[in-house]
Amino acid sequence: KMAADTSVDILQKVLENEILQSTKVVEEHLDAEIQKLDQMDEDELERLKQRRLEALKKSQQQKQEWLSKGHGEYREIPSERDFFQEVKESKNVVCHFYRDTTFRCQIMDKHLTSLAKKHIETKFLKLNAEKSPFLCERLRIKVIPTLALIKDGKTQDYVVGFTDLGNTDDFTTETLEWRLGCADVINYSGNLMDPPFQSQKKYGTSFTKLDKKTIRGKIYDSDSDDD
Repeated sequence: KMAADTSVDILQKVLENEILQSTKVVEEHLDAEIQKLDQMDEDELERLKQRRLEALKKSQQQKQEWLSKGHGEYREIPSERDFFQEVKESKNVVCHFYRDTTFRCQIMDKHLTSLAKKHIETKFLKLNAEKSPFLCERLRIKVIPTLALIKDGKTQDYVVGFTDLGNTDDFTTETLEWRLGCADVINYSGNLMDPPFQSQKKYGTSFTKLDKKTIRGKIYDSDSDDD
């Protein structure tokens, strides 16, 4: 028992020492920062303040510009013609091709509404697929819902149905946010290598590509039995 007590004591001392060491490092770092600020003269402090103010002003202007272009809310656009104009004026665009009769489009709407408020750096739109045959043909949209993910006016990626979202109707907003982050169409702050749902981990982050065996020109629901 004596030996056991001794080893516990040693362990405790080692731990205490570790804590002291790391506290010391943090304190030294803080001291250095404070010293740096102390040594700055009035002019340098003023310049630092100015730079911070400039950066703040710039980000406010950027925010206003985004809002003036319709970012910050999830909007429906009336026609294909509007699509081209909307895409042209924003760097990042997510466009949901939907159909009124498709239940899964309503699920997608709910998540996109909250993401549009959170990610004002990106424009979130919806377009009725039945009213935009030319675009659906051009973008090869065969499954509803489909999200077209557009950067600098070019469609870079698609979220087709719910396959990339854990293959479930109950996917979370975080899951869709992660998927949009993978396409770099929003500023994503999480870890892309760690999807917010478990089933994805089985096959990493490789996405299931849309099966091209669809009947030409026919758009169908992702939950229908069409092949």
